[in-house]
Amino acid sequence: MTSIAYYPGCSLHGTSSEFDASFRATARALDLELVEIPGWECCGNTAAHSIDRLLATALPVNELVKVEKDLRLDAVAVPCAACFSRFKTGAHEVARDPAVADDVRSVVGRGYEGGVTVQNLVDVYHDAVGLEALAARVKRPFKGLKVACYYGCLLTRPPEVTLAEDPEYPTHMDAVVEALGCTAVDWNYKTDCCGASLALTEQGIVDNLVGRIVGDARDCGAEAIAVACPLCQVNLDGRQSEIARKDPSWVSVPVLFLSQLVGRAVGLDEKTIGLSKHLVDARAVMA
Repeated sequence: MTSIAYYPGCSLHGTSSEFDASFRATARALDLELVEIPGWECCGNTAAHSIDRLLATALPVNELVKVEKDLRLDAVAVPCAACFSRFKTGAHEVARDPAVADDVRSVVGRGYEGGVTVQNLVDVYHDAVGLEALAARVKRPFKGLKVACYYGCLLTRPPEVTLAEDPEYPTHMDAVVEALGCTAVDWNYKTDCCGASLALTEQGIVDNLVGRIVGDARDCGAEAIAVACPLCQVNLDGRQSEIARKDPSWVSVPVLFLSQLVGRAVGLDEKTIGLSKHLVDARAVMA
């Protein structure tokens, strides 16, 4: 069994508990041991980097130091795309600027040597588990379910930080869903912004963005949308009811965490992967 450090972050221990549950359950099913970082703290997203750059860097680096020096592991799974972005940015900042590294060391109390690979949800399935190993564990393959893989803003950008294989049209999540028996559709908005936390203050803007994203996925043949970010899931799933209220012709599309698709494929039940929490009913496409 392979061991990897695990940073759930605030969302997965709160509003997106189904993300946490489905990821943990799939890890067990795939012989991946998740070692939760003891006493982990908030990575600072989304406010810290707009207020204090040093703090915004020190918070995630402090967690990387725990993985490197306390857990002595060389990789950490960070499923939340926003947390992943902060971890990758923190590591990038201390690696490129010795002065920043010194300042962060003074805050954290220990230096980070750069020995930890930060993996998002897609990376875990695509790289840590591997496509062949994932496909070999599938017990209930999807029979061609058409899925639009939505990466959002932060899984691939900025490319100098994420080192994504193609920041504008990534395909690793597509490869993962294909390994489950799904058909990944080609579409136009896989890395467009969903509006993120503007849902709290500018709901009209978010409704327009979500309508464009979900509408294009549906028009390109998608029967479901796969995501790897708690906030993306909340916006794409939660705002469709308001869009439908304004537009009676609107046809909703279920929005699933990638870990839920993996969970169903490897034989986990609906309760374990948290299907009941979705506002757009996803049970039909998962049957």
